[in-house]
Order: sequence, then structure tokens, then C-alpha cells
Amino acid sequence: MGMWELVVVLIVGLIVLGPERLPVAIRTVSRWISTIKSVANSVKAEVSEELRVHELHTNLKKAEQQNMQDLPDDIKQSVNELQKAAESVKHSYKNTSDVKKD
Repeated sequence: MGMWELVVVLIVGLIVLGPERLPVAIRTVSRWISTIKSVANSVKAEVSEELRVHELHTNLKKAEQQNMQDLPDDIKQSVNELQKAAESVKHSYKNTSDVKKD
């Protein structure tokens, strides 16, 4: 929105809502906008993570088809990343099972 469009919207808002309710309406609209932005950013982050996971799974399938030999660098990197994630899960699970035994 340009400067003049914003001025026109403010003038119309001032006429319609009056000087008492205009600041409240502006705050409400700004909260809605910030909420919408935050939801959009979280959706964007989730989609990005799902795409990364999908790529890792695709690369793992390729690696399995090639019997884990003579893999391209990107597939090797994906396999290593998955192995690290699996190890961290095993480590976390092992720690929690040790705590439960005590």
C-alpha cells in the first residue's frame, strides 16, 4: 500500500469509527496481522522440514538400492545425517531407560 492509500484508509476509518475507537481498531488489526504472519511462518517451517525429511527418505531408498556402495556425495550426506539422528534417538532412549531402572 502506498502512502496516499494509507492516508485515505486512515481518514475513512476516522470518519467511520471515530477518534475514540480508531486506535483500538488499529491495534486489533495489527494483532491479527502479526498472528497471521506467525502462523504462516510456522507452516512454512513445517513444510520445509517435511520436504527435508522426504528428501532424506528418498536418498536412503536410493542408497539401499545401490547396496550402500558407490554413493554420490549428497546421498552419503543424507545417510550420515540419518545415522546420526538414529544414534541420538538410541542415546536418548538409553538414558531414559537407565533412569527408569534406578
